Amino acid sequence: MIFQRLWQHDLAWSFRRSPVTVLAAVVTLICVAAAVLSPWVSPQNPFDAAALDLNAAFKPPAWVPGGEAAYLLGTDNQGRDILSTIMHGARISLGVGLASVALALVLGVSLGLISGYFGGRIDAVIMRVADVQLSFPAILIALLIDGVARVALPTDRHDEIAIPVLVLAIGFAGWVQYARTIRGSTMVEREKEYVQAARVIGRKPLAIMLAHVLPNVLGPVLVIGTIHIATAIITEATLSFLGVGVPATRPSLGTLIRVGNEFLYSGEWWITVFPGAALVVLVLSVNLLGDWLRDALNPKLR
Repeated sequence: MIFQRLWQHDLAWSFRRSPVTVLAAVVTLICVAAAVLSPWVSPQNPFDAAALDLNAAFKPPAWVPGGEAAYLLGTDNQGRDILSTIMHGARISLGVGLASVALALVLGVSLGLISGYFGGRIDAVIMRVADVQLSFPAILIALLIDGVARVALPTDRHDEIAIPVLVLAIGFAGWVQYARTIRGSTMVEREKEYVQAARVIGRKPLAIMLAHVLPNVLGPVLVIGTIHIATAIITEATLSFLGVGVPATRPSLGTLIRVGNEFLYSGEWWITVFPGAALVVLVLSVNLLGDWLRDALNPKLR
């Protein structure tokens, strides 16, 4: 019965009638499954130094002369299987992207609720901070936060805390769009009768914001969050490509592209092309899902 209701829901109907969205969902599921299950299904563990064979370095893809069937997409300069490194790298990229989006969402929604509900000086301060941050590209904000963290923390712990710092940097760089969206919706909701009634019966502002206002303003946030996942993955890849993101011992897709770029002009094109293609496919499929969700939740397009 529950499955039948879900199948007949407007969102399910909109999803079924869009072949592009269905294809994007399938590709996203494949990418996520390959990333999550990479420790068990990847042909090789690229982080196990004992299993690496330097004699197998720079092997081309299996269909290219000189390639081997054991290395479907070829190997890199350390003899690591490219397919395995992509699967493990996607796991790190997805983890950083999801964690940073969750942080940005919690921070942005909280500040947006406070700003929109209370107004006045609190609203002015939060929105001026948001305006200042919007004047800088998100990548520069992330670079600034990452740089400050690296200076403030001990050098010998940089590799250990690289991923948490990266999550904080991307998360703090992306909270503004959530806050501005929630603020606008909250300013509309706070004047409605059900909020006024909650005030009359003596409910505290925090209870009103969480129990009454928040459930009615979360719709746009889900759309922003879906699209922001792709942006966060791109930001992580950019930082890692610049050498300030994930350490080389735990390479993400951005790190793999940076490493492969060093050998691109010497003929080993597969080291950077395949991780780059994987990043494009992952981000494109997530973006397409976000675009569909935005249109499906827009009542003007129904």
